[in-house]
Amino acid sequence: MRISRGIKWGALAASTVLVVAACSSSGGGSNNNSSSSGAGGNSSSNSSSSSGTKYPNVKVGMAYDVGGRGDKSFNDLAAAGLDKAKADLGVQVKELAATVGETEAAKESRLKLLADAGYNPIVAVGFAYATAVGKIVPNYPNTHFAIIDDDTNCGNGGKAQPNVECLMFHEEQSSYLVGVAAAQATKTKHVGFIGGVNVPLIQKFQAGFDAGVKSIDSSIKIDVKYLTQPPDFGGFNDPAKGKTAALGMYAAGADVVYAAAGGSGAGLFDAAKQDSKLAIGVDSDQYQTAPADEKSLILTSALKGVDTATFTFIQDDVTGKFKAGATRFGLAENGVGYATSNPALDPFKAKIEAAKAAIIAGTVTVPTTP
Repeated sequence: MRISRGIKWGALAASTVLVVAACSSSGGGSNNNSSSSGAGGNSSSNSSSSSGTKYPNVKVGMAYDVGGRGDKSFNDLAAAGLDKAKADLGVQVKELAATVGETEAAKESRLKLLADAGYNPIVAVGFAYATAVGKIVPNYPNTHFAIIDDDTNCGNGGKAQPNVECLMFHEEQSSYLVGVAAAQATKTKHVGFIGGVNVPLIQKFQAGFDAGVKSIDSSIKIDVKYLTQPPDFGGFNDPAKGKTAALGMYAAGADVVYAAAGGSGAGLFDAAKQDSKLAIGVDSDQYQTAPADEKSLILTSALKGVDTATFTFIQDDVTGKFKAGATRFGLAENGVGYATSNPALDPFKAKIEAAKAAIIAGTVTVPTTP
């Protein structure tokens, strides 16, 4: 991890308002009530953009994961970072989105289309692009790429590519904090976790959540459900499956459910409203974008600063500061956190903050596998 980059990233985040695009992953709206200023919706510019410098000849490409703009979670955060780059830096942009069940060839074609059209840099949103990035980027040595949530192309199990930056997060840390919240909020000593797709990345969310819950009360029961298994990645954009899974957990006795499932998380919120139970969001502060009749039921959200990481990558690139390799953001760098928008969380914040301090201090190490 490049510590200096992480510190700059955290500082950048303090002053920005998230542009809400439509979330899926989703834009989370302004996150000024977040306990982590760099996470989930607080992008901001540094001196190069605040000076008014514009880059109208720069063309930035964005390849979204399944769901694209409008998922109110992961993709929307990337979209918010792109929107900020367009507004602050004056760059041109082009956005393309993946489709459910598409082939690797389709992902490769999408990246190739952007590169052939002169888009540079290009952001690949999500680990699903790892193989495509590895195949395409050697053919475009003068084009800079970023991939979010995968470091295969930065030397972790694959070849380190000199024109790729891997933007990584400690999702297990933010998930631990919302687990601490869930354990305090449950009245039935029974909570649930819904994962979009059963892959290592989402298992990190589960591992952190489980550990956070158990740190408060080891007797609490945790139900776990993954919506799909790879190679089916539709679990990230299937609200109906999310709702069915959540209703099943509520019926079984859970009264707080956390979903790390992209656009499928909307189904959790529908279920929470139907059964008058609590839900925990992910990536952005989903309390901010929820309908009025759902807000009170979204206890908190595990935040992930995809928007700020995306903007910072683009800004660094256009100002000649691109560096290949993995950049990792956790609590210490204000790269992940938890949302505090819902006043219902207030009684639980003391223990959440204590857990956050312990993780930053290194006295608590959060597991990354369930």
